[in-house]
Amino acid sequence: MSRLLFIKTGYVIPGIPAELGDFEHWTAAAAGLPLERCHVVPVIDGERLPVARDYSGVVISGSAAMVTSREPWSEYTADWLRETVESGVPMLGICYGHQLLAQALGGRVDYHPGGREMGTTWIHTAPAAQQDELFAAMPSRFPAQVTHMQSVLGLPRGAEVLAWSSFEAHHAVRFASRVWGLQFHPEFTPLGMWHYLRLRSEALRREGQDPEALMAAVQSTDAASALLRRFVTLER
Repeated sequence: MSRLLFIKTGYVIPGIPAELGDFEHWTAAAAGLPLERCHVVPVIDGERLPVARDYSGVVISGSAAMVTSREPWSEYTADWLRETVESGVPMLGICYGHQLLAQALGGRVDYHPGGREMGTTWIHTAPAAQQDELFAAMPSRFPAQVTHMQSVLGLPRGAEVLAWSSFEAHHAVRFASRVWGLQFHPEFTPLGMWHYLRLRSEALRREGQDPEALMAAVQSTDAASALLRRFVTLER
């Protein structure tokens, strides 16, 4: 049975209830896969990556780390991604993974000039999404869960924007054939998003945001989660 390679670039933030699991649990559940079908490689802990062609697809997770820190494990992963992008294996980067793909392929990542984006936000599909095998079935406007401070501020050559918001110009990007990046989190449940907002409430207040209002506005994001279910069914 084919397996998904899950590149673990980070852990959920401290304080998330243990029974909710971690990014690999959230991603497998949203994708409709049993966790046994995911080979989890925690590169953040120094583990090395296998050959991508042995897998049906690759997902690069989110992280509390910053791409611009250029940690050794992150630079190693960027090199692996750069070498693997032409393999034909479907690849999907989420948040940190999205930014790392952009950096690896020649784009620019840095702190978003507008600061932190967090909570449930509304995202719009771009014209290029209509012909994309992953995004063609998406509605023109859909809610998604977000939590990030850095963004892809400059796209690599040849990349196409598939979705955007009023805050974030590059919420979804096709970097190459069958290589996608999502700044939003399709794996987050409303409960997971609520806990993230709860745990970041003091930081949000210091930044002039209203965490209680953001928590009250959290909603289901089924269209965003459906991207993971479509991704894991793509044929090689």
